Amino acid sequence: MPYEKVKQAAKISIGTKQTTKMIEQGLVGEVFVAKDADPRITMKIVNLCKKMGVLVTYVDSMKLLGKACGIEVGAAVAATVNE
Repeated sequence: MPYEKVKQAAKISIGTKQTTKMIEQGLVGEVFVAKDADPRITMKIVNLCKKMGVLVTYVDSMKLLGKACGIEVGAAVAATVNE
């Protein structure tokens, strides 16, 4: 279950700006994208992941992704960060 990976990760990155930065630095293990997020927001991240060879996993909703990240609001994008 993708949400379990987010919950169990020692370090996560939440949001497009933070996650983009981490991908560019080569620190991301896997990126999680909410299916109900605005594609104009998520497409850049998905394309960057393809370019950098990072695994993208789609999850059902922003609300559930936010909850898995331990935040009260929805999250369009989150990533597990390698130390």
